[in-house]
Parts: sequence; structure tokens; C-alpha cells
Amino acid sequence: MDHERYLKETSSLDFRHPAVAALVNEVRQGGGTLKEQAVRMFLRVRDDVRYDPYAILLVKEAFTASATLEGKKGYCVTKAILFAAGLRALGIPARLGFADVVNHLATKRLLEIMRTDVFSYHGYVELLLDGTWVKATPAFNASLCEKFGAAPLEFDGVHDAMLQPVNREGKQFMEYVRDHGTFEDFDLDAMLRAWKSEYPHLFLEAAPTPEGDFEAEAVAGRQSR
Repeated sequence: MDHERYLKETSSLDFRHPAVAALVNEVRQGGGTLKEQAVRMFLRVRDDVRYDPYAILLVKEAFTASATLEGKKGYCVTKAILFAAGLRALGIPARLGFADVVNHLATKRLLEIMRTDVFSYHGYVELLLDGTWVKATPAFNASLCEKFGAAPLEFDGVHDAMLQPVNREGKQFMEYVRDHGTFEDFDLDAMLRAWKSEYPHLFLEAAPTPEGDFEAEAVAGRQSR
């Protein structure tokens, strides 16, 4: 199979941007195998970019690796874009994957806004290491996981890392319910079609833009239980 297309820069996976190139250089300078570099890139994206489901701008410019890295916050899709871009710059074939998930530990306020616990078009990355495609999502930073009472997701470059099934208290954390497949690049229009079908109320003319402090909501939610 031709993997060259999964190494190309795109408008979303803009790994030649100075900010992304600097991150890639830092990861590469750590040495080691491509697998070890992939793991370091995963950790950098996971923890250097804070997960924020309210930090979503539905314009193409916001769905770039550079915008996410410079803004230091994002959500599963934008963090997957950054991770994939970094991997491609390291010479590791990477493609974007999207799935619908049930989030059993979302905050009360976020669930009220979404009106469902199904999160459509959750982003992950599939990367080729040692001849095998493995999946990983660097969505939730370690500090956020701690606030939810869950261990941060780890990636070893060998096994899939697709989200913790339960938190430290044994409560269900995430569940994948539908996979949309993997893609060479990000397609905003495809995601918007899925979102408009799942959350039509968010696209009404008078619908307010969701805002909030997700980490504070997570802490408040645990304290109230």
C-alpha cells in the first residue's frame, strides 16, 4: 500500500509552520526510535494543549495544527490534527479517524448544552509503526483526567490507546458506539453535516455560543457527588 499520502502536509496538518516545526524538532532531538518519538509526540500534544470542548470555532482556520499549538487549547479533533501533523513531520505515516462516543463523565453543564451524551465525530489518529497501524487519541490532558478521577491515557506505540473505559472509581468513562473511518485530511463540511444531524439545536440562528470553564466544572461535579 502507498503510504506517501499519509506523510504529506495539508492546510490543516501544516507541520512546516514555525511553531509546529519547533515542536517536532524538540521531539526529534530527544533521539530514539520512531516509536519512541511517536510516544513523546503523543505526550506533548496530550499535556501541552489543554482539552477544552468550549474552544471550538467552526472555521477552517481554527482546524490547523499550528492554531491549536499556538492557542494551547483544543478538543479531540484539533488535538488529533496536531498529533497527526507532528507524526507526519517525523516521517511516520498518520491519518485522521473519527468516531461517535458516549461520554459517561462529561460535566452536567456540557450535557445540558449538547442534550445528549453522544459526542459525534470524536477525533483520533491512526499511525503506522513497525508495519502495523495503531490508534491513539491525545485528547485529555493529565491534569484534566486527575480532576475527573481518571488515570491519563498512556500510549506505548504498540497497543491502541483510544480512551479509558473506566475511571479510578470503576465508573464507565468512554464508550465508542460508531466509527466513521480514517481519512487523509480533515473535512470540516463532513463534520458539520454530522453535527447538524446530531445537534440541530446548536445551529439555530439564535443559539448562543457555548462557553465555560470545563476543568472547573469537572472539579465541581466531583465535589457534588
